[in-house]
Amino acid sequence: METENAVNYTYMGRSFKDLSINDDSSAFSDCNSDRSGEFPTAASQSRRLFLACTNSENSDEFIRQLVSDLGSCSIDEQKHAALELRLLAKNKPENRIKIAKAGAIKPLISLISSADPYLQENGVTAILNLSLCDENKELIASSGAIKPLVGALRTGTPTAKENAACALLRLSQVEENKVAIGRSGAIPLLVNLLENGGFRGKKDASTALYSLCTVRENKMKAVEAGIMKPLVELMADLGSNMVDKSAFVLSVLLPVPEAKTALVKEGGIPVLVEIIEVGSQRQKEIVVAILLQICEESVVYRTMVAREGALPPLVALSQSGTNRAKQKAEKLIELLRQPRSVKAAATPSDLP
Repeated sequence: METENAVNYTYMGRSFKDLSINDDSSAFSDCNSDRSGEFPTAASQSRRLFLACTNSENSDEFIRQLVSDLGSCSIDEQKHAALELRLLAKNKPENRIKIAKAGAIKPLISLISSADPYLQENGVTAILNLSLCDENKELIASSGAIKPLVGALRTGTPTAKENAACALLRLSQVEENKVAIGRSGAIPLLVNLLENGGFRGKKDASTALYSLCTVRENKMKAVEAGIMKPLVELMADLGSNMVDKSAFVLSVLLPVPEAKTALVKEGGIPVLVEIIEVGSQRQKEIVVAILLQICEESVVYRTMVAREGALPPLVALSQSGTNRAKQKAEKLIELLRQPRSVKAAATPSDLP
């Protein structure tokens, strides 16, 4: 499997030298656990959960009963069991291990394919919460969770889609799962969520795509699925709170030549130049590194960037940006000012 990593900014185990930012906050939603809270428990259920969690023996016995109820012939018992397992796994790492050891993973995975939206959402979200534990990730994947999660991403409720994206993100943190997730059809569905989902869905999709697209095969799938259009649109909307996230996803795609071609075709260069002009310092630093990647090997793209008026804001950035932004801006200015005729002619892949 070919994985391409840029190399002191770290996110999800990847370190960025070229795209480093001087900000400790994450560019992405963290997908830590379900945040929806759409299914409040009745008082009696809350009481049972409280009693179960206050005593280790009671907790173990309660979990075993819930796992047994997942296989019940009663839909109501299945619903209650899935909900309570989801809640037990939400905030307590020790419960995630107990629930997995009690054999809950396979029956919960089976619920992900349920026609009942309540069962499906709770199945997806319980698996998401269990996947937060590193010890469970490989077991969840080997138990066959990937395809049902992709199915939920295709046909589920908005909450099921968002939490399925988060669960796939967590499973993708095991390197061996990235190709399997890509080959299960997840990439086009995540691109669709990025384009058409709500704000949380867009964040979750961008995070999952960022993780999955460290693999070249998945980069190609994302470009072929039309990812560049929503990325450019989100970067163009400076008030969307998606500029940084979209730019980071774009950066991980650029080693694929087709990504550069698609970026230009979707009008990405004017958008990137505008960010250099009016974006935040963080955004400018990310984008100047992206423009440098685009221009380093292409006379055609250098000409396009220069014609969009990039030089004045780049000069300003070279004087007032962060140290890393200044270095990148100076290098890009030098490239843009080189005589075009001295460079090799553009290759067909350079052409938009």
